[in-house]
Amino acid sequence: MSPRHLDIANDLRHQITNGHIKPGERLPSETALADRYKVSTVTLRRALAVLQGEGLVEKIHGKGNFARRPLRKIVYVGGWGTLDPWTAAEAALRVTVRSSTVQAHGHLTALLKVPTGSPLAELRCVTYAGDSPHGLARIYTPRDLAPVGVLDDESSRREAARRFGLLGLPPAAVQETACARPPTPDEASTLRTHSAAPVLAITRVPTDSTGRVVEAALLVFPGDRVDAVFTTRHVTDKGQTQP
Repeated sequence: MSPRHLDIANDLRHQITNGHIKPGERLPSETALADRYKVSTVTLRRALAVLQGEGLVEKIHGKGNFARRPLRKIVYVGGWGTLDPWTAAEAALRVTVRSSTVQAHGHLTALLKVPTGSPLAELRCVTYAGDSPHGLARIYTPRDLAPVGVLDDESSRREAARRFGLLGLPPAAVQETACARPPTPDEASTLRTHSAAPVLAITRVPTDSTGRVVEAALLVFPGDRVDAVFTTRHVTDKGQTQP
């Protein structure tokens, strides 16, 4: 016999996939569901956690649990360091931006190759498709390299953030490190994803022609909401690149 919380998850899954519970519809309260299935709220929450991990249910703080609408993936284009132009231009895609000046510490000093305490411009951006968050970006650049107005001008910030793009001029080189991992508590809360559901984390470090690091971007996407595309170019014996 399967554990009770899995039986409940199976029943709710059947209702969602068969359309008895419509996409975007709010589920009954956790207390009401626990009463319906004659279990404790702890057991009920374990069942909901299964469905949250599968992407069928979304828990919105202060509002409740909702059957998730079918999600359209966005596309991150490696090398460009941006969302693809079609995605970025879509009217339904919106972004919230918060800017500030912070001091370099911990891993940021290593990524940016700056002393501890150095002033950095920070942009914290969350991209949404409809009401569903699709990506989180924390972008840091040495304060003296920050484009004019990036901390003060709303349109300047929003244009860079809309694409998760580079803040300044095109760099000479971009190094991107991608991995799948569990989200941090802050990432799970911001992206409304279950703590056990993997995210795609990309660390992007552009450098200029002198080798100076001009930016460090920490990008996080729920694994079920993004495709990442990387294009490899081959170097010939003559030093030329070929697609």
